[in-house]
Amino acid sequence: MTDPFRLSVREARRLLDEGELSSKELTRATLERIHGTDEVLGAFLTVCEDLALRQAEESDSRRGRPLSPLDGIPVGVKDVICTRGVRTTAASRMLESFVPPYDATVVERLRRAGAVLVGKLNCDEFAMGSSTENSAFRRTRNPWDRERVPGGSSGGSAAAVAARQCPLALGTDTGGSIRQPAALCGVVGLKPTYGRVSRYGVVAYASSLEQVGPIAREVWDCAAALGVLAGHDPADATSVPREVPDYLGVLERPLGRPRVGLPSEYFGDGIDPVVRDRVLSAVEVLRELGAEVGETSLPHTPYAVACYYLVATAEASSNLARYDGIRYGFRAPDAKDLLDLYCRTRRLGFGPEVKRRIMLGTYALSAGYYEAYYLRAQKVRTLIRRDFETAFSRYDVLATPTSPTSAFPLGSRLHDPLQMYLSDVLTIAVNLAGLPAISLPCGFDDSGLPVGLQLVGRPFEEETILRLGHAYQSATSWHRAEPPLDQRGSTGG
Repeated sequence: MTDPFRLSVREARRLLDEGELSSKELTRATLERIHGTDEVLGAFLTVCEDLALRQAEESDSRRGRPLSPLDGIPVGVKDVICTRGVRTTAASRMLESFVPPYDATVVERLRRAGAVLVGKLNCDEFAMGSSTENSAFRRTRNPWDRERVPGGSSGGSAAAVAARQCPLALGTDTGGSIRQPAALCGVVGLKPTYGRVSRYGVVAYASSLEQVGPIAREVWDCAAALGVLAGHDPADATSVPREVPDYLGVLERPLGRPRVGLPSEYFGDGIDPVVRDRVLSAVEVLRELGAEVGETSLPHTPYAVACYYLVATAEASSNLARYDGIRYGFRAPDAKDLLDLYCRTRRLGFGPEVKRRIMLGTYALSAGYYEAYYLRAQKVRTLIRRDFETAFSRYDVLATPTSPTSAFPLGSRLHDPLQMYLSDVLTIAVNLAGLPAISLPCGFDDSGLPVGLQLVGRPFEEETILRLGHAYQSATSWHRAEPPLDQRGSTGG
């Protein structure tokens, strides 16, 4: 048997069910892997060793009964998702000592499904960033090349899965924060439809855009996780009361002849030619699997980045107003009066990227500028959504690169915010339209760095992109390549 920490969720599930492996053995191997690799990787902010071993023992005691696909499986959780009794920092000094008295709904559903919480994963502060360099505590490094970023903001989640520190992790996706790091780290990242998964208990950044989703090595693993996480939650007003399909059950259904559209705006200027080549090669595989492939257009795509950074920063300025030193988190010492307390708390508690976005959002919402910026951005958002509706009248799925480039060097974009924001140029429009999308590893560039293929589906049709992604992974082996942490690795094919 291979090292237990190298197992995917699907592989571990089979061995657990056959009695060849216990959850405690799997969890111990996972914890040893974390302790042996995280000093150089920096993916975890908190490791829950005692809790994980206790939950693993409880899972083993349930053997012989019908179990959920995640029962006994180690899971890491992005540190913007509240975990009862476990520190939740949002990678910010502002919440450095915050221990939630409750679970986010997604964590409560993981616990109910028998999953084992092994720790909390690093991210950009309050999920604001595209490289996981904005964490107040540490930088996470890409397992394929430690001098490069893992992407962001769920960089800790993607790096941990790629480095075999855990087979499954949760991230949040506000503008591509699950898919972009998944692409840069060579793993699978799924952003569900807005409203499919509860956001209750997620530290809020941009409420109309963000969504919780899984990161894993196989589409099967993401389908299993989504089956546990999805479903209506009365505690979240944006949660949609729709029936949850059997995501695992649909994976093996005949693929038929899905219509796959290639939006021309996603293959033009600014896309690394090698990335474009790898994605087009992946599309050829889809064609060989039976897909009908054609070109389409999303004409308002060039406005998506500007639209996103007006909407997201406006919502961030509102959501983060609560951190004033009175009601939540960090409080600056030695304040002269109440106003000084507010100012010093926010100046010392927030990092530079969070301050930049709060200032941008406050400006966009201010009297005299609201209609010129925020209101106009919302109108553009409607046009972007209509572009997708038009495309989906002809196609079942849209295929694009996930990121315009492979992983970039650490620090190379920190002092150029616009260049950093363009890292998400191919994922942002999906969030503005509230659609489901998945990123799959589809090859490597000339430096041996992973490249991601993005599949976008109609609202609440996650099963379509999961089935197509599963068929692609059944026909290829890119997802099996493993990054050696001590040297640059060879690639799969």
